[in-house]
Amino acid sequence: MEPKVSIIIPFYNCSYIDHAIQSALDQTYKNIEVIVVDDGSTTFNEKIQPFLEKIRYLKKENGGTATALNHGIQAATGEYVAWLSSDDFFLPEKLSKQISFMLDHDANVSFTNFDSIDKNDEVILSWTGERFSDIENGVYHAFLLRNAVNGCTVVLKKDVFDEVGYFNPYHRYTHDYEMWLRLLVNGFKMYYLDEVLTKFRIHEESGTSRFQPEMLEDILTIETHYRPLLKKNLENL
Repeated sequence: MEPKVSIIIPFYNCSYIDHAIQSALDQTYKNIEVIVVDDGSTTFNEKIQPFLEKIRYLKKENGGTATALNHGIQAATGEYVAWLSSDDFFLPEKLSKQISFMLDHDANVSFTNFDSIDKNDEVILSWTGERFSDIENGVYHAFLLRNAVNGCTVVLKKDVFDEVGYFNPYHRYTHDYEMWLRLLVNGFKMYYLDEVLTKFRIHEESGTSRFQPEMLEDILTIETHYRPLLKKNLENL
């Protein structure tokens, strides 16, 4: 029996939400549940209506992406969790390939490469992420310099959160970066699958585009805390 995967899609006033949901439902891997967490949206809610019989729809007051993810994780019934931003989408074979890879390597956490696309789904940059030849330990060194992982390429076992805790809402725009560093300093390896399985959308309304100053301030706080710990861990690898 294939392990169940919960795909969590946080949603807040995003016009691409229907594309994201459809890509989740189109997975060739069939033992899934799709959880859409409406984080207090006031627009584009009608785009979810056609999917209501095929997804789990949770609504909450606006609190930011970290709170929406945490809400979805707590409701998830899958053994594994995947996160999909409402403006991105998965390729159909995403979970089939990634879960198979994780089972082969006995991995708790994995990530892949991705393409960057524009508002019309046109590819701006193929293989946007760094490619790691050392699929087990290469990511450690990369995190001494930058966030080497796109959050929507990650699949992880749900029980990982029982050990390290949930996403920190204090880091409103960099909660993913803080989580990956937290995983690494707590001894979890992030295995890299060298495939493009996610399309990451770059557009004017994205949080990455709109909140650069806040993100840079947050990143400095995170790196000041975690990089000394990561360096210490590296000495023991």
